[in-house]
Amino acid sequence: MTARAAAVSPFPWNEAIGIGLGVLRLAPDAFWRMTPRELALALRARGIGVAAPLGRAAFADLMRRYPDG
Repeated sequence: MTARAAAVSPFPWNEAIGIGLGVLRLAPDAFWRMTPRELALALRARGIGVAAPLGRAAFADLMRRYPDG
């Protein structure tokens, strides 16, 4: 496995289904026809932001400020 493949996390289906059906109140067939991008845009339109991933520099800063040990 390459380093790039190891860094990729699986799609968060449980959260997506919960938001699609529970928050957006989509019918199941409408949810399953959506692409992840369409779901993200629907959330943004409702004012529910999807946070950008934490960058390497910000993560290093958090580790420096709040060490584990």
